[in-house]
Amino acid sequence: MTAGARIRPATPADAGQVATMLAAIAGELGYGARFATTEGAVLSHGFGARPLFSTLIAEAEAPVGLVLYFPHFSTMRALPGVYVQDLWTAPAMRGQGLGAALLEAAADASARDWGAAYMALSVHAHNADAERFYTRLGFREVKDEAVMFLEGAGFAALTETRRASA
Repeated sequence: MTAGARIRPATPADAGQVATMLAAIAGELGYGARFATTEGAVLSHGFGARPLFSTLIAEAEAPVGLVLYFPHFSTMRALPGVYVQDLWTAPAMRGQGLGAALLEAAADASARDWGAAYMALSVHAHNADAERFYTRLGFREVKDEAVMFLEGAGFAALTETRRASA
């Protein structure tokens, strides 16, 4: 594969390393001040009673990459898929195929675990290197879709409206 790295599923003992690698992504993208994930959050949401995501770690002597993903469903395709939330490789490992190997491992695990038939992800608009990488692998931009978020007070208001009408 790549420079002796192996890919394996993360365990609860890896939560601190996962949080550290996610912080590295945020820092590289210039989002360090907004980054809020902690080891506790990774433990709670990734390894709790109802895990909300899966993580694969690439390691040589130490962790050198990760892919964090979860189930996705497309009503347009009528198929289950996998959504890749985060993909990161250590700078020294880039250009050696590790990112592609992590995506392949996530595709394989999700196809096996829940029948995923496609992979979706989003690319930060200012990350041209990532966009070129994903394009080389065959990903394409869906021009008639835009990622939108509702969070904070707006999300709280929406949940309160639902609870008030129940």
